[in-house]
Amino acid sequence: MSKTDLDAIDRRILKNLQNDARLSNVDLAGSVGLSPSPCLRRVARLQETGVIKGYATLVDAEAVGLPVSIFVSVSLEKQIEQALETFEAEITARPEVMECYLMTGDADYLLRVVTSDLAAYERFLLDHLTRIPGVASIKSSFALKQVAYRTALPIETKEPSKGAGGTKS
Repeated sequence: MSKTDLDAIDRRILKNLQNDARLSNVDLAGSVGLSPSPCLRRVARLQETGVIKGYATLVDAEAVGLPVSIFVSVSLEKQIEQALETFEAEITARPEVMECYLMTGDADYLLRVVTSDLAAYERFLLDHLTRIPGVASIKSSFALKQVAYRTALPIETKEPSKGAGGTKS
């Protein structure tokens, strides 16, 4: 399903579910102006087409003993397909790695890693990250404070304008 296939109701459904994935279908339907059956069909279609990837519970990292966030820039010796695949396979197997992006610019990858303390990060670094074949350099930046954190995408709830001059065709 592409962006253009989403109508205003689909966008309202997505916005509501991002704010509270535990909404009952009846409450969701009421908030988007549908009856429950069509709303349920739309949610099912959004799931089947992969627009809704899944549902998650957000857990406070400090509450579970993982207060340290580190952003790690990793450069590889060679940016060939095999090296990229090896790195990605190794890094996705590590539970400390919350996010990993293939980047443009100075570094090949940017990771967000969480640990319980600096010693745990050092163990991750020495026992895992530095042992991945092809890693040339690693630069770590420690987050001092989380200023903004969002999981909800900024979905416009009105249909995007189409055609020249912003008019709908």
